[in-house]
Amino acid sequence: MEQTIALMDETDEAWKNKAFFLMLKGKALNVTPSYCPEAEEVLSKAVKLDPGLVEAWNQLGEVYWKKMDVTAAKTCFLGALNHCKNKVSLRNLSMVMRQQRAQDADENSRNIMDSVKQAKQAVQMDTRDGTSWYILGNAYLSLFFCTGQNPKISQQALNAYVQAERVDKTASSNPDLHLNRATLCKYEENYQGALDGFSRAAALEPSWTEPVMREEQLLDYLGRLCGLLSNKGKIRGKRLQNMLSSLSPGLLGHYGSSGGLQLKPLSALQPGKNPGCVVLGRVVFSLVPEERVPFTFGLVDTDGTCYAIMVYNMVESWGVLIADSVTIPEPHLKQHTIQHKGQTFAFQSIRVDSPVRLLVNGKPQGPSTQASATVAYRPQSE
Repeated sequence: MEQTIALMDETDEAWKNKAFFLMLKGKALNVTPSYCPEAEEVLSKAVKLDPGLVEAWNQLGEVYWKKMDVTAAKTCFLGALNHCKNKVSLRNLSMVMRQQRAQDADENSRNIMDSVKQAKQAVQMDTRDGTSWYILGNAYLSLFFCTGQNPKISQQALNAYVQAERVDKTASSNPDLHLNRATLCKYEENYQGALDGFSRAAALEPSWTEPVMREEQLLDYLGRLCGLLSNKGKIRGKRLQNMLSSLSPGLLGHYGSSGGLQLKPLSALQPGKNPGCVVLGRVVFSLVPEERVPFTFGLVDTDGTCYAIMVYNMVESWGVLIADSVTIPEPHLKQHTIQHKGQTFAFQSIRVDSPVRLLVNGKPQGPSTQASATVAYRPQSE
């Protein structure tokens, strides 16, 4: 960068188009990952001299993005679009819209929806651009978390990531893409995909500690979970028998005879949703991963079968205690077999999207037990 700047300064006087020269100099200064005051100064001069210079607006927007001045960055990308519709400004605006701090949840949702709209337009301008597909995937990922985790939206995010790799080989080498997709896979309980993604991101950017940490945390969680499931939380003998013997139909509450659901043993469940039935058991352990989601506990029924129950969208204070009874209507069963770096994890789990669905000791869990999922960002340039 310094050599390039030195060469440019030597030819400063020869440039007839001063604004274009300043844009190129600012672009060279802007290659560093951190904010550069000189780049801001040079690019600001460029857009003043030639307000129609779109690339200067885009570069200046990225400078403000690195400065954490989201509002100024948005102004720059809008400024570029006022002069010429282009994919770089659209996808950068998509990123900025997701980073804007909203006054309330409704405004935040509108920003995310607008972010998806901008990213879609960028893709439409050039369907062969992997970066635009990747940004669209991120926009859908944010939309998924802020609008109730609709499975259709998560699939749209995954499809966009796949398309990014399909049309652009360099997208396959983007560690952020692999980390973001792995994050979604983990939430969707596709643990094989999550581990593969974290591992790939770490291999592509060895100095980046986050993928390695996330991979280790997930491996630790799966290892501890399988250990607890295999020995039923170390609760055995008479204590376990006493816990199970007091499981009565009365604990089914409104899901029982009046609710029209049939009590079934855990072992009778089929993979996927199980309509028309309800399961009942006792808690034998709880396990909270580093990221707090999902709240996980082991449930044993009267047959002695032990499955993992994974609860999402709960407030941090919510939980269950060992020996609590838990009633789960129309359980969604998943069977897991995961192999990663010489380790194998095999277990069954039931996914619960909100604690409001559950009865604990026969009692409904009120709306105050439910919280929304959130998504965090780390600012990044193109």
